[in-house]
Amino acid sequence: MTLGELVEKLGGRLTQGSPAVALSGVESSGAAKEQDLVFAEDAASATKALAGAAGALVLKLGCLEGYGSNLAMAVVEADQPRLWFARAAKLLKPGVAAASVHSTAAVGLEVEIGEAVTIGACAAIGDGAVLGSGTRVEAGAVIGEGVRVGENCRIYPNVTIYSGTTLGNRVVVHAGAVLGADGFGYVRDAKTGTYTQFPQQGTLLIEDDVEIGANSTIDRGALKQTRIGRGTKIDNLVHVGHNCDIGEDVILVALTGISGSSTVGNGAVIAGQVGIGDHVKIGPGVILGGQAGVFSGSKVTNEGLKPGTVLYGTPARPLRQVLREQAVLARMAKRQKTGKSE
Repeated sequence: MTLGELVEKLGGRLTQGSPAVALSGVESSGAAKEQDLVFAEDAASATKALAGAAGALVLKLGCLEGYGSNLAMAVVEADQPRLWFARAAKLLKPGVAAASVHSTAAVGLEVEIGEAVTIGACAAIGDGAVLGSGTRVEAGAVIGEGVRVGENCRIYPNVTIYSGTTLGNRVVVHAGAVLGADGFGYVRDAKTGTYTQFPQQGTLLIEDDVEIGANSTIDRGALKQTRIGRGTKIDNLVHVGHNCDIGEDVILVALTGISGSSTVGNGAVIAGQVGIGDHVKIGPGVILGGQAGVFSGSKVTNEGLKPGTVLYGTPARPLRQVLREQAVLARMAKRQKTGKSE
């Protein structure tokens, strides 16, 4: 693909070099070759990039004047060069060749298979499933009966998708993930102490452009639906319980656990090892820092806080408050050690 074609698709302004420059991929500044694209977000990284051998550089508008240090390198200015670079990488990435249906795959009855679908070795597709055009199901994956998978999805090896699950378009599910399993819901007999499973017969909806990391698990609803909103990105080893509603463009980082019937608003960021109880409401744009905890039934919002405020601790609260509390505790401990009273 030429640099001119990328600019036409992604915007930006070509300020140096020819639009005919041919690019085949992206690379870091130090390892780039003449057919690679690199990016820079400040003057220092731009200077380093211009000293390299890349064919083209995308940088922040006005972050470096006078590109003449390397007249051979084409330069594109963009408001968000990192984003421009990431989108360009997707366009430059070579497509995976369709391999049709492997001879060892087990495909059930009345399965709808779109154009250019690939089904890998030992994959199993249940009766009545639907695989949209351009979708790729890798080796050993299991697609349950009646599961609907949209177009241009990528299901990596050993993924298991239970019946009652629907995936939108361009969904990526990494190896070992389990979608649509029964939620952890039981009713205890007060007399005998035994547990009986509450019905787990709801559904799971994964909307367009969601990515789900390796070995993550998302439970189906109990009597209704679990939903993962459009554009949400889920890291490895994340668990989402039954009846949860996760909004659009949410980030869930590794080892996060969200208990049943909780909601997370659009654009929220949930960092690593965060624990969220059941029936919790996380507001739009809330940022929970690593290892934060939210008690069951709580509501967490950004009301009264500056945009971008990160909440830490258990219960989750603004970092400045956490630091003040820790300082008070440290002073109390010091006074107790020296025998002084408050």
